[in-house]
Amino acid sequence: MDKATMDTPRNSRVSDGSEDQHFCPQTGRVVTPRARSRWRTWLLPGAGLASLLWFLVRVLPKPSRAAYPCQRVAFPIASGFVLWVAALLGSAVAWRKARAPRVALWRACLWLIAAGAGLSFVVINLPAPQLAADPAPAHPPLGEAKGIFPGRVVWVHAPEATDWAGMGSGDRWYRAFQTDQSVVEEMLSKAVHSVAGQSNATAAWEAIFRYFNRTHGRGDRGYQAGEKIAIKINLTACNARGEQVDPVTYDKKSPYVDWVDNSPQMTLALLRQLVYYAGVSQAEIAVGDPTGMFPNYLYTRLQPEFPDVIYFDNYGRAGSGRTRTEFSTTRFDWSTPNAASKLQDYLPVPFAEATYIINFAILKGHSCGTTVCAKNNYGSLLRCPDGYLRDQGTLNYYNMHDTLPGSGGSTNLGAYRALVDLMGHPQLGGKTVFYLVDGLYGGYYWEGRPYKWLTAPFNNDWPSSLFASLDPVAIDSVCYDFLRNEWPDIVSGAAGVSSRRGEGPQDHLHEAALANNPASGSFYDPGKTGSRLPSLGVHEHWNNPIDKQYSRNLGTGAGIELVALTATRPAPQLVTRKADNQVVISWQASLTNCQLQSAAQLGPTTTWSDVNTTPVRVQDRSTVTNPITGASQFYRAVR
Repeated sequence: MDKATMDTPRNSRVSDGSEDQHFCPQTGRVVTPRARSRWRTWLLPGAGLASLLWFLVRVLPKPSRAAYPCQRVAFPIASGFVLWVAALLGSAVAWRKARAPRVALWRACLWLIAAGAGLSFVVINLPAPQLAADPAPAHPPLGEAKGIFPGRVVWVHAPEATDWAGMGSGDRWYRAFQTDQSVVEEMLSKAVHSVAGQSNATAAWEAIFRYFNRTHGRGDRGYQAGEKIAIKINLTACNARGEQVDPVTYDKKSPYVDWVDNSPQMTLALLRQLVYYAGVSQAEIAVGDPTGMFPNYLYTRLQPEFPDVIYFDNYGRAGSGRTRTEFSTTRFDWSTPNAASKLQDYLPVPFAEATYIINFAILKGHSCGTTVCAKNNYGSLLRCPDGYLRDQGTLNYYNMHDTLPGSGGSTNLGAYRALVDLMGHPQLGGKTVFYLVDGLYGGYYWEGRPYKWLTAPFNNDWPSSLFASLDPVAIDSVCYDFLRNEWPDIVSGAAGVSSRRGEGPQDHLHEAALANNPASGSFYDPGKTGSRLPSLGVHEHWNNPIDKQYSRNLGTGAGIELVALTATRPAPQLVTRKADNQVVISWQASLTNCQLQSAAQLGPTTTWSDVNTTPVRVQDRSTVTNPITGASQFYRAVR
């Protein structure tokens, strides 16, 4: 080694005329520095600038777009970019002034203050989110209102029902700590009572079944033993065609666990209503979705209490407790010549065999506008809307998507809509006795990705709502107004596209309300009876998103009546009875973590003692049997 090399420090640079070299101070090896990636330097500022431009281009022409989820994401990135630029400019000015003679220091301070004031002005004057969408074009009520109270739609809002941190939090929306079973049961109970106009659940269900049978030529009678009920829930976020659910374990996969379906709490509350109050045998009830997979988080909440209920899905894997859905021999025909050369459709067995159907939808947006009760029936045929059938692939069935606005169908009013055939088929929509919409969390798009709602009265919280009606057109009309007001980009315009769909997303409601004389001229007759369908219900829009009033609320027409109710967590209601030398005490099973206590006397200094007997569920009640130990005994339940 020559002396020149030996005298060179390890961390110095040696030039050979081509490039600089660095020596590692630990090993002495030559390390060639990597060239800097300029694109990395500008990645964050570029994203900030793009977000700012996107926000301004979209929001300045129409401030209501600031409430869109995409703009909610863009806004903090854009505002962060503005802050960064302002800080950079302010720092540059302050530095230049600071380098001036000390006598000019006060000027630098003034410049800093001015920069801060300018920055505050920029931030304060960024467009604020305007949470009201353009109102739907007003028109008088269309069609004929249905129901014990014609056109009545009940909306129950219960913020205490939901307590979920949201997508990506690690919590699960379907767990007991995130969705309160007791509040949900209160919501459904109030909805059933109000729809029927009765003060107790048994009388309400009797009235609902009597109304249905009377208006369907079956006489003035209620539910009779042996009659089957099929509940159509929406398991699109667990579609058997996709990969959201493991086909062997029935566990929902990540990252799809945050996509919402019908909540276990709502479905359990409905089963309890039917079995314990309407008097329906478990074995006569079937619940599921022919195109979906019945996930564990739903099945394991329902099956232990209702083991004899039929849980049906697309595959019905052997040993899973689910029933595989098959075709019946009941035809389903489309009222359009475009279906003439297509494979014949048949109803799935659960619906063909049912005497009654309950349509239990989810409050969701969709590429067609909305997914509520009408669109829930897109999953009521065993094959998918585009013709995909289980493991056979896509077959030559009529493609229902061809009549959706934005998916091939007209974007305006007055076109044939396959949804009307589904709503009116005598063995599907024609059997539907009750319409419900689970709006605890809602879903921004077909996947059911939940976002908190910004509009009043939700005010940046979950919608925490339930809708109920006996009128299929009225309930979808009300949900349309709610969804359009919250997410106008989905309901009235194509997501991510500047073009609008016109009024196409509500055209199926116009067509269904006027099915006997629709604007499209279509001859809606899915049952091949030779006659047009009658009006399927009433359609109109509210007066404004604040008051949410319809013509029957205002006394101006025979359209929709929206009954707005609230629900909270109920207090324990103790029921006691004496049995020999014991007393039987029970309270609502939905109230978990209740501690039963007893006392020998009441007074200012009453001493309460815990009753340590483990409660036993008897129907929908938690029950404790306790020995009588004195002349008198008093009980209370505390949480």
